[in-house]
Amino acid sequence: MRYLAAALLSLFLAAPVIAGQCPALMKQVDSQLVSSQVGSDVKQEVKELRAKGEALHNQGKHGESVKVLNEALNKLNASY
Repeated sequence: MRYLAAALLSLFLAAPVIAGQCPALMKQVDSQLVSSQVGSDVKQEVKELRAKGEALHNQGKHGESVKVLNEALNKLNASY
């Protein structure tokens, strides 16, 4: 019982940390999109991933949002 309570408490405390990453990652994607020299196909894909990440964030699915936004950043970084 103690372990369950500790696990739930950890999860409860970690959620705001993950939620706070989303806006920072969105800003990072936006700034890299402006300065990047990627092709229009990659740029469009990154914009779609960014929009999906923002939608997930707004739905409260912060873990999924972070994954999608990191995927967008990886696509931008791989194109350099």
